[in-house]
Amino acid sequence: MRRAGANIVNGVLLTLLLLAPLVVVLDRLGAVGDLTLFVLAGAALIPLSWLIGEATDNLARHTGPGIGGFLNATFGNAPELIIAIIAVSGGLTAIVRASLVGSIAGNLLLVLGFTLLFGQAGVIDRRSAYISLGLVGFTTLLVLVAAVPGFHGDSERRSLAELSLPAAILLLIVCVTVTRYALRRQRQLHRFTEPDGTGWPLPAALVVLGVATVATAFVSETLVGTLRTFAYRAHLSEFFVAVVIVAIIGNATEHGSAVLLARRGRIKLATEIPLASSAQIAGLVIPLVALISWGFKPLALSFRPVELVAMGAAAVLPALVLRTGRTTRLSGVILLAAYSVLAGASYLSGDR
Repeated sequence: MRRAGANIVNGVLLTLLLLAPLVVVLDRLGAVGDLTLFVLAGAALIPLSWLIGEATDNLARHTGPGIGGFLNATFGNAPELIIAIIAVSGGLTAIVRASLVGSIAGNLLLVLGFTLLFGQAGVIDRRSAYISLGLVGFTTLLVLVAAVPGFHGDSERRSLAELSLPAAILLLIVCVTVTRYALRRQRQLHRFTEPDGTGWPLPAALVVLGVATVATAFVSETLVGTLRTFAYRAHLSEFFVAVVIVAIIGNATEHGSAVLLARRGRIKLATEIPLASSAQIAGLVIPLVALISWGFKPLALSFRPVELVAMGAAAVLPALVLRTGRTTRLSGVILLAAYSVLAGASYLSGDR
């Protein structure tokens, strides 16, 4: 009975994958309004999240949970990087900063919270978790260099962008070094592990993950393009929309795949996804966007105090609840409560 129900759900999700090309076509033709596109694009991300989760699960059977989570995060963050670059080229620097912070907090508080809440209790790779959280904490401290001078005066002034440049380069170097160490460690851990032959072949899992990521990038671009209309109709500030809504949408694949894997009892892989994703956003996406922005409008890493607090809390709270190396549902409740406070603070803060 349970297997039949799962087959029905999988069949429905496979059918809903057709929403992705439909959304792209409707967007390009301008055939429907922004609000309709917003709803359809949001719905299209659900089956894409499921597909990426399936591909990650099968990929991890060959690589181990650490590298599997890293690959899921890499493919999942690719659309976010593209969207951020498009937004920077359009001069939406404040929205870019807010959405990146929202993605970090969303992964470490919302996604990880739901993963711990709905997953089965289990053991995680504590060292791997602390490597990811440490990179987020280091990023928070490093961007203070450019953020503090931006508390007063024009936060977009060129001098702050110039001050952000060496910080971005240093952050990128640290990220590459830490990631290299982490991947080498994961490879050593699973060097003698026999691949699980019950899943998809490795090439098939990689192809599906890549195709689903490309589709997610197109759908996410459409979704973000309709957000201003949504914010206007809902009477919400652009800051709140960027920190909460854009971030949730941008991380929809991580949300879906992590919770899906947690429900299956793959808790080690499930927790690696939001941890690795947040580390990549902090150590890779933020500096890359800052460097690439010099081809358009230089992006200053002048984060607001509320954004810095959000990044710091997102690094510290998971470190506290995961300190034993075991997961509990209470830990998930704590992280979700913290995210609710962050969302409320973002709503009250308004635009800069």
